[in-house]
Amino acid sequence: MASLREIPTEADFASTITSLPPATVAVIYFHAPWAAPCKQMSTVLSTLASTYPSSAPLAFLSLNAEELPEISEQYDVTAVPYIVLQKDGSVLETVSGSDAAKVRAAVEKYAGAGSAGEASNLGLPPAQSVTKPAAPTTHLETGATNGTNGTKNLASYAPSNNDPKTAPEYSSGAKETKEELFARLAELVKAAPVMLFMKGTPSAPQCGFSRQTSSLLREKGVRYGFFNILADDDVRQGLKEYADWPTFPQLWVGGELVGGLDIVKEEFENDPDFLAEYTVSKQRNTGGPAAPQAQAQTA
Repeated sequence: MASLREIPTEADFASTITSLPPATVAVIYFHAPWAAPCKQMSTVLSTLASTYPSSAPLAFLSLNAEELPEISEQYDVTAVPYIVLQKDGSVLETVSGSDAAKVRAAVEKYAGAGSAGEASNLGLPPAQSVTKPAAPTTHLETGATNGTNGTKNLASYAPSNNDPKTAPEYSSGAKETKEELFARLAELVKAAPVMLFMKGTPSAPQCGFSRQTSSLLREKGVRYGFFNILADDDVRQGLKEYADWPTFPQLWVGGELVGGLDIVKEEFENDPDFLAEYTVSKQRNTGGPAAPQAQAQTA
């Protein structure tokens, strides 16, 4: 019988995907160990996989969304559980949430049905084609849920009224040319001496790496500006090319890219005075985003 296979590294994922025959449907399951809905979905997918013979043109792959951020970014994963059905390098369908019937229907749509009797005996719900509200999805590293039917409402990621806004004049809802976007990005990365491009906001980070980076800057007493890349998809996609850096968060200092969480950690470990010139008063002993009126001008 087929089984749900855990993919531990990016190299394993690349080799697994490239080795699949063109006719094989890959069921790529993104999860996070702390998210309760993922525990249910892991059971559902393991059970569903067991209804197919090992010779079936079907591969069930399980990936920790936070341990493999570049792959998560590649598939635009912003909530878990998240399932991608892919064949010969092309995405067939995605399912967001823990609706077992919906997941089963999607798999059977492209891979055919497994053993119907066995599926029933194992407790799988019948496949459903009727549209119904999706089960809640869990946003990465927040534990917050929403009830959207797999639709990523970017407005929900916008900073709250309590969050300072970073360089609002550099945000644009209008369609831009690549030259215009890069010109905006060139200004945006210098909007504050230390700029953090993150998923979510410091008070409500939407991924573990963004949370850890903002916490580290706060712990070190660094004053910084931030930009919520989930609220502006042009910035999110454009900055990858502009910086030649495919993942987030990204930390910029003086308009120059430092890197992501791992590099920021290494910089602090190797140089105790890293970003020392941008720390707030020792007496205040607090770091974090600059005040709304000062973020684009001061550290």
